[in-house]
Amino acid sequence: MCRLFGFKSSISGEVHRSLLRAENALAVQSNQHPDGWGVAYYIENYPHLIKNTETAVEDYLFERVSGIVSSKTVLAHIRKASVGEVNILNSHPFQHGPWCFAHNGQIKPWEAVSEQLTEKVSVKYRRFILGHTDSEVCFYLFLSRLEKKCDIHLRDVAYQKIIEALQETVQIIREVTQSFEEPALLTFLLSNGSTMLGYHGGEELVFSTWKKSCDERDSCAFFSHECENPVNKGAINHLLVSSEPISREDIWQPLGLGEGFCLDDQMKMHYFSAV
Repeated sequence: MCRLFGFKSSISGEVHRSLLRAENALAVQSNQHPDGWGVAYYIENYPHLIKNTETAVEDYLFERVSGIVSSKTVLAHIRKASVGEVNILNSHPFQHGPWCFAHNGQIKPWEAVSEQLTEKVSVKYRRFILGHTDSEVCFYLFLSRLEKKCDIHLRDVAYQKIIEALQETVQIIREVTQSFEEPALLTFLLSNGSTMLGYHGGEELVFSTWKKSCDERDSCAFFSHECENPVNKGAINHLLVSSEPISREDIWQPLGLGEGFCLDDQMKMHYFSAV
């Protein structure tokens, strides 16, 4: 399956360590997930998306992008193709307006339900499906549900509406695929720049909001108690999300099957379930 990575911070930060230099950086993981990559990062609330079909660890462009990105919000994905051929249209993340979306998992057999699930995407969004993956259909199904609740282009979409749209998306897919021998694997990571949502729908997803010890604790003007301690209530300073732990200094917590979180625009975590 694929690998996901997300970063959200109260201040702009670089992600080259997580993507390139950490013990289990995304580039290292791409040896087992060689079928393309994508990095989405936000500048002044607008997403910038760079994708390629090469293996990340062997791609100079991935190294270059990983070294220059500095943002409050980053999504990255490395692909191991299951549905859809290896081409740029099938590489994640997918983007529409302010929203970026990445998927780790598979709806199998996709051919049996692709038409039925695509028909559940609103006509408005259906024409934007350009590739041949189950993932892209899942994305536009989510946007179809979210649009019923709010203007998807707003920056300050209420986290409750994002969670509800995700729950409805999962429910629709589960209902359509309930007769399959293998359950649909629906682990998602998505953001509109100001919020970030992660959901464990069958493939592992871990997250970190604090470190054992921050290397920049004596030099960072924004260092606080929350950087090296868990936060039960209130705002966090940063969030890392990954399919598997990336570095030793970060304290990683697993999501359980069917569990998810939504980090709101005030950097507060909200947990939910979807089955």
